[in-house]
Amino acid sequence: MANNRIRAREVRLIDETEKQVGVVSLEEALRMAEERNLDLIQVTERVEPPVCKLGDYGKYLYQEEKRERSVHKQKTGEIKGIRLGFNISSHDLETKVNLAEKFLKKGDRVRIELRLVGREKALPGFAREKMEKFIEILKSKLLIKTERELKREPRGFTMIISKG
Repeated sequence: MANNRIRAREVRLIDETEKQVGVVSLEEALRMAEERNLDLIQVTERVEPPVCKLGDYGKYLYQEEKRERSVHKQKTGEIKGIRLGFNISSHDLETKVNLAEKFLKKGDRVRIELRLVGREKALPGFAREKMEKFIEILKSKLLIKTERELKREPRGFTMIISKG
């Protein structure tokens, strides 16, 4: 909120140089803002009296939006996916383990899936062994935490892990 939208009678005022002016009446704060060709911006209403600041309202909105975007980017761990094949070779498995290790070190969670198609669905034990071998190799390199256990789904196996 800014200028004439502020409803409090008194405000705790901070000037444009970030210096505290103290508790002043709303009229006086608005007059000071007008004299300096600035806006009176309500920073927070959680305290009594609310905290207001002298400054450019457009610039303030831009800074708030920018801060909000940066907070949005700091989500803890995106889910990255790694898909294993039914007949994956040991070298390819090692390559996928290195990729998973890179994701985990970056702070992401990893969803490992092994899709089964056609006749592969008749050999779930073999597929489960491949997934367990993948996890075993990864555990030898890095401490991991299982967020969702190895689960049989209609199209194969999936599990989600994170750095432990």
